[in-house]
Amino acid sequence: MAPAERAGYTVTMFMVDTSPTMGNVRTVELPPGPDGETRTTEMTNLEWALRYVKTKIQEMIFNGRKTDQCGVILFGSETTDYIINDKSGGYENVEDYIPIGQPNSGTLAKLDALQPSEVTGDPIDALIVAIETQAQHLGKKKTWTRKIVLVTDGQSEIELEDWEATVDKMNDLDIRFTVVGVDFDDPDWGYEEEDKSELKRRNEEFFHQLVDRIKDGNGVIGTCAHALEEVGRPEQKMVRSALMPTTLRLGSIDRDPSQAIEIMVRASKATAIQRPATMKKFALRVGDGNGMDVDDDEEEKEVDPNKPSVFSQLKMRTEYYVDRNPRAEDEDGDVKMEEEDALLLEADDTQTQKDGKKPATMEQVDKEELIRGFKYGTTYAPCPDGHFPKLKTVKGITICGFFPKANFRRELSMGEVQYIWGDPSSPQQQIALSSIAKAMDNDGKIAIARWVSRDEMDPKMGVLVPCIFDKVDCLLWAQMPFADDVRKYAFASLDNLVSKKGEAITEHPYLPTEEQLEAMDDFVDAMDLMDAGEKDENGVRQPWFSTAESFNPAIHRIKQAIFHCAVVSDIATNPLPPPNPELLTFLEPPARALKRAKQPLETCKKVFNVKQVPKRVAKSKKEEHSYAPDEADADLLLDRTTKGSGPLRSQSTFISSSAAAGPSSRGQSQAQSQTKLKITGDDSGSETEPESDGEDLLLNKTPAPAASSSKKGKGVALPTPARSVSPKTRGAAAASDNDDDVDPGRAPGRIIGSTNPLKDFKKNLAQGDVVSKAVEDLGAVVTEIVLKPFAKRRSGEMVECMEELRRVCLEEDEVDAWNAFLQDLKNKCLAPKPAGNAAFWEKVQEVGRPLSLISDKEAKKHGGTSQYTEKQVKEFIGA
Repeated sequence: MAPAERAGYTVTMFMVDTSPTMGNVRTVELPPGPDGETRTTEMTNLEWALRYVKTKIQEMIFNGRKTDQCGVILFGSETTDYIINDKSGGYENVEDYIPIGQPNSGTLAKLDALQPSEVTGDPIDALIVAIETQAQHLGKKKTWTRKIVLVTDGQSEIELEDWEATVDKMNDLDIRFTVVGVDFDDPDWGYEEEDKSELKRRNEEFFHQLVDRIKDGNGVIGTCAHALEEVGRPEQKMVRSALMPTTLRLGSIDRDPSQAIEIMVRASKATAIQRPATMKKFALRVGDGNGMDVDDDEEEKEVDPNKPSVFSQLKMRTEYYVDRNPRAEDEDGDVKMEEEDALLLEADDTQTQKDGKKPATMEQVDKEELIRGFKYGTTYAPCPDGHFPKLKTVKGITICGFFPKANFRRELSMGEVQYIWGDPSSPQQQIALSSIAKAMDNDGKIAIARWVSRDEMDPKMGVLVPCIFDKVDCLLWAQMPFADDVRKYAFASLDNLVSKKGEAITEHPYLPTEEQLEAMDDFVDAMDLMDAGEKDENGVRQPWFSTAESFNPAIHRIKQAIFHCAVVSDIATNPLPPPNPELLTFLEPPARALKRAKQPLETCKKVFNVKQVPKRVAKSKKEEHSYAPDEADADLLLDRTTKGSGPLRSQSTFISSSAAAGPSSRGQSQAQSQTKLKITGDDSGSETEPESDGEDLLLNKTPAPAASSSKKGKGVALPTPARSVSPKTRGAAAASDNDDDVDPGRAPGRIIGSTNPLKDFKKNLAQGDVVSKAVEDLGAVVTEIVLKPFAKRRSGEMVECMEELRRVCLEEDEVDAWNAFLQDLKNKCLAPKPAGNAAFWEKVQEVGRPLSLISDKEAKKHGGTSQYTEKQVKEFIGA
């Protein structure tokens, strides 16, 4: 890896060949079209080579550093204009096209205006001019980095006299030189131009000699196609971080100087977060470019087409207004925060948009007339100074103690990591820091420390970890959270199930079997990435993933789009090219791991009974009674220890607002809104309760005391009584979460009861592995209820059960089961009285096609089959 260089402080000279041969036209491939068709465009060699120059300059513009500067020298220009010619003449057809400075959008515009000329130029002449121009600009700034980039097609005559002296001058100034040749041979990249002219061949050989003479590997030569590919590659640029001085303390100098240590240290960043470029808003400004036109209220100004139109960045402006209307005050004189105050600004904006004027009650005030404040309940707590007094802290890093390295919780590390070095100018401080680092490393300890960046700044807590390099020792600082920053969530055990009787359950759909555990272990091992990479020189496979080669797609893709749109005039004819392949390297799992995991994955699908669930279409909610959410498993408590040992589960019930009014208002309960009652067994703020309290409350069937009923006008909620199985109160029955005292009506061997068949059906489907059994039992229960006396009162409920049953059968490949059930139900309903129920079948016919047989066309969409055609299905439901 190349050593880190200081960001900025670089002057790059671009030498561009504008000789006539640079006007030769070439065909360049474009990204595929919308339909994948191949697309190409034609451009000159100069336009193609300038893509490299503009991309490098765009990088400087993107970074926005004033110390990142560049200049452009043309050779083969019809104009001779540069500082050396002004003094002593010579070096014809060389032009200082763009003076050295910080590049901007105007720099790119000037490059776009370049055209091939009618004369040739000597690249050595341009090189001498570039060296002298760069040297005069930098003067005695020896710490700046000097770079020169030559872009040419190598078809101009070169004066080779005394070129070695020019290269020696470059070595003395430590100039980094790059040659980008149009269609140059590049064996390393695998390109060789056919039918190359003898002149170009000789020039290429000369450029290779020139590059080889440059010392320390500062010379590079390559073909333009390869260079364009490289500048489009995502790159992690290593830069040196500034060393910030601070003090490392162990003990208190003020309290006990004899037992305290202070070490002068420097801090520098080890990691720094990088974010994608942010969007900014621009508006089209029409005018003369020197000001902004403002439309008058009386008449609209005419737009002069001759005046330039430019985009200007929008800037935020804040105005402060106060409502002079008197506000209500409380007993203490505090102004209350009314809801209308929160909507004041929104209403004000609406008023302004309509007539362009502020309401009469709003008065604009200066920012200096205002004071800051904090929201405190329904009032404000003023803070005239803008902040309350801060802690009296002193700049530095204070070590609070040490703890074993094994106890460090890496997942709690937050923010950026920084190096802590001994003062580079003091060997004594370096030795002191090295001693602490080595002692911590030998004992396997980490330090807890408090960091204050400046006096009276808020402190940060973190850890100091010893870092031992070959030639230097240092500490690594990582910020750690305060107690307020940590979120702790408690979850029930995944492998310990206890019934309500306190008995441990060893076999249950929630508990994995040994076969399932073994299958998942094999799958995880097969997806191991540590040996999924390429082989090294010894034939040993390397790890597939590398942090140093994994780039953020958001950062580099947005950057690529910005660069492309800045240099392309028409984005429609020259669209954004696809992302660089290196950007997509780690976005897909490796082929070796996929191949190895194919069989374990199939085993997992088999033992876990995994099925693809088709996307469900959301149904519009009907206006009917609201039901409480189903419990996942009413007979299980997860991770239960002893009765009443703490919060176990939440209990939520829905009661009608008419429940407190007694039997007299029961008939109006369906028209009134329902109120959600959450019952808690402790005051910890959690919506849970101990088992004993919650069950006693929910299972209480006795009527509420008279005192409670007398408070019904104040909205006091009463416990929901046990659900009645009467059809008249079935809506209220479904609103209860506790069905322990209600007979589910399950026949022996069935998992679906007749009391709440739809609820039982959904609960069993949620558990999995019982789809076929649930479908069979629900069909039998529906048939039995329909054929019983007084079945008319539950006909709507049975239709709802059939709709859900048909949907599940269609999605879970139980088509034959549904068709057989419906055939049997029709035959039994249309049987002669008193055995049949023709009225219910008429209700089914009213629903129509959605409750008919499943056709072959319909089943095929979900991967199933059916023996009935669409015509037969319609005839069946209409018969």
